[in-house]
Formats: sequence, C-alpha cells, structure tokens
Amino acid sequence: MTASFPALRLRRPRATAWSRALHAETVLTPADLIWPLFVCEGQGQEEPVASLPGVSRWSVDLMVERAREAHDLGIPCLALFPNTPHGLRSQDGAEALNPDNLMCRATRAIKDAVPEIGILTDVALDPYTAHGHDGLVDEAGYVLNDETSEVLVKQALNQARAGADIIAPSDMMDGRVGAIREALEDERFVNVQIMAYSAKYASAFYGPFRDAVGSRGLLKGDKKTYQMDPANAEEALREVEADLIEGADSVMVKPGLPYLDIIRRVKDTFQVPVFAYQVSGEYAMIETAVAAGAADRDAMVLETLMAFKRAGCSGVLTYHAAHAARLLQR
Repeated sequence: MTASFPALRLRRPRATAWSRALHAETVLTPADLIWPLFVCEGQGQEEPVASLPGVSRWSVDLMVERAREAHDLGIPCLALFPNTPHGLRSQDGAEALNPDNLMCRATRAIKDAVPEIGILTDVALDPYTAHGHDGLVDEAGYVLNDETSEVLVKQALNQARAGADIIAPSDMMDGRVGAIREALEDERFVNVQIMAYSAKYASAFYGPFRDAVGSRGLLKGDKKTYQMDPANAEEALREVEADLIEGADSVMVKPGLPYLDIIRRVKDTFQVPVFAYQVSGEYAMIETAVAAGAADRDAMVLETLMAFKRAGCSGVLTYHAAHAARLLQR
C-alpha cells in the first residue's frame, strides 16, 4: 500500500448509506439465527421467565405458533429445551428416554405443522435429573462419563425418531459424539446432523437458563468436572478436534460474547461450521441495560449478533432471534 492522505481517505466509502452497505465485509440475515424455545406442559400455556424478560415457556400447541412465526420471519431452525415437571425428574433422568416426553411431543407437533423448519434438540440429562447435573452421578456426586454416554445415545435416538433434524449434545462427556453418530448410522438416521457443544465453559452466564428449565434450585454442586475452565483456550481446540473426528457436522462455542476469541481460533484452525450460543445471561444483560435506560435494544442486538458473524460464526443461537429477524426485514 503506497497511497497516503489525502489521496487515501478511509472515510470516503462511509459517507453514504448505500456505500456503507456496498462495502460491508460481514452480512447478517435471519437465516443466520437459531431461536431457542422452552417447552412446558399444558394447553394454551405461556409462562414468562422472570429472569429472562420477554422470554416465556410455551405449551406444545403454542410452540407450533412460534414455529410458524419463525418460518414467516425467515428463521431456519428452532432449538428446543423442556421444562420437565419435578414429579417426572429422577436420579437417572429416565424421562429423557420417554418417546412421549415434552421434547418429543413438541418436535412431532412442529414437524407436522411446519415441516420446512429445522429442529435442534438438546441432548443432556439436566432437564430430567433430580440433581440438576447433565449426567448420571455416583455416591460422591461425580458425573460418570461412560455410563452417561450410554444414556445419551438412547436419548439422541429417541429425539431422532420424533423428527429432530440436529442432535446437539450439550453434556460435555468424552466420546459421546462418536457413540451417538454410530447409533444414528445404525438406525439409518444418516441425514440427522450432530452439532456438538464442543467448547462449553463452566460459566457464570447460565443462571436464567436454569430458571427456564427448572433446574437451578436442584443443582448439587457445580459442573466444573465436565464443563471447561474459562481460563483455557488450547483445550477448546482439542475438544473441537475430538468431536470432529467422532463425526460432528458442526461445533458450538458457549457462551458467546466472552468467548469470541475461541470462536475465531476454532474457525481459523478447522474451517468448519462454528455456531455460538448467546446465552441467557448475555440476553439478560442486554435487557437489563435497556430497562435501565442505558442502551438501545435494537442497536445492541444487531451489533452483538454481527460480532458473532465477524468472529467466524455460521449462525447464532439467540433469544433475540425473532426480534432481530424483524429488524433485519425492515
């Protein structure tokens, strides 16, 4: 580069809106969004989540309405999470294997009504266990890896039979992606994708989510023996590599904004589809800032989502998906 000021004026392409659009290096569209939704029991039920302003749990019939809304907005995929009634939670999370559980009923209902939309289903036991952990625990409270993986395989097959398009193991057990991939192939679910929560950190940003699925008050201890240490980056690359070798079609980094460096490193290293989860604590911070008059919701939502795309994401799971899609359609 030999030009210098005034021949080179970097502000020149920014002078008009049409020029800024023409020179934009990163593009955000509704097709980049996945909308996480919480399912509850009942009929015609909407249950607002107090720690997630603007987010509710929806009964299966109203989930179908959300699916139609998403389709009309151009959002290609929904991520489903169940609020399992406490009476159905157990030490072994057996409700996860019930073919008529909330997740499976919602999946079937949405696929029957809006077959064009993708369904991503969470594979982990925390919405089903009485202790709030993602897997089976021993007498000392330690989450057992191999025994948990065996249950996760059955859970994944249960969801695939209900019509799930993407199986998303969020548990962080070693080896579970390979076991799930093998089982899906054996059952001829050859086109069911796996989006592995490969770099899921033991984060302070998950609290409102645990409220939404009803597990916060149940959790005994913490999840640091299986979720990643926020201090580690090289380990994230090892986790991603292992999941890709085992058959993951895409990988996820969670949480989102505090880990943009991890997203970038994963994308640069592996050149595979990388997704981020803008988690409940991130959403709540934006909404709290808006409520305090300290921020403009529309601007913050679009800027944070653009940050994910700029860092290398193929898509983003965000509770602001419907709001963002409306803004992007203007």
